[in-house]
Amino acid sequence: MNTMDNLEKQLICPICLEMFTKPVVILPCQHNLCRKCANDVFQVRGSLTSGGRFRCPSCRHEVVLDRHGVYGLQRNLLVENIIDMFKQESNGTDGSSISYRDRKEETPMCDVHEEEKINIYCVTHGVPTCSMCKVFGAHKDCEVAPITSVYQSKKTELSDGIAMMVGNNDRMQGIISQLEEACRTIEENGRRQKTLVCERFDQLYSILEGKKREMSQKVTAEQEEKVNYIRGLTQKYGDHLEESCKVVELGIQTMEEPEMALFLQVRVNTKQDLNSHLDKVERGYENMDHYSVDFKKEGTALRGLDFLQGERTELAGAAYSFDL
Repeated sequence: MNTMDNLEKQLICPICLEMFTKPVVILPCQHNLCRKCANDVFQVRGSLTSGGRFRCPSCRHEVVLDRHGVYGLQRNLLVENIIDMFKQESNGTDGSSISYRDRKEETPMCDVHEEEKINIYCVTHGVPTCSMCKVFGAHKDCEVAPITSVYQSKKTELSDGIAMMVGNNDRMQGIISQLEEACRTIEENGRRQKTLVCERFDQLYSILEGKKREMSQKVTAEQEEKVNYIRGLTQKYGDHLEESCKVVELGIQTMEEPEMALFLQVRVNTKQDLNSHLDKVERGYENMDHYSVDFKKEGTALRGLDFLQGERTELAGAAYSFDL
């Protein structure tokens, strides 16, 4: 019995919740549907969105149909043969074809009146019951209806609800796909914009680097000019000092000459005028402060830049709307 029960569960259509009715179609995802149920799902799906496609109610795999619709889907003859063998195995003793589930549940009995079959439906309380409960029991004042009519009504209502939910699930799956695509687009746009922003900043860095290099070259040129001038002047003063030391040495030697005639013959020039042939360094000549920069104004301007203004404008004009 457990084996038969498990087998029957495998032969239940996920749409109508009954055993597959022939013809049985197989979807690309290898799940099965009654052709009628597949057509019902496709009709609901098609009434909501365009396109010859719907999603498998078991795994949500998208089924793309050709111009033949669900009639273009391949029949699953293996499942149909299994259904036939199952029904033959489940035949009743009288030879009539009764499914295992029907045979197991063909005589549900009332819990209160154990010998009475459940054959009516209490509309007031929404439960199936027996005739004795309606005549003498707890449901004698209730509104009742034939269980067969209620069964057909509830079954149709459930089938329609399932089909509608399948259609709604398909729509939600479409919205999810749109949201996922939006995420991918945002990520791609973000990467592209970061690249553009980095390029703009690199251009600004390049301009600043050029200005820095230009000013550095000017400072270096003036530095070398002044240093060379000072070194040349130092050399001149050194040469003058060397000459002056020689004069001093000659004067000292002359001072030691005891012979007056010889002393007077030596001419020693001790009146050299430095102002006559040597330059002087002006005060502040070594100062380089005139090469100064003040970026306070530019820094304030840079800190005040709103790099997101364009993005805010773009985002303000973009709106995503997904209606369920």
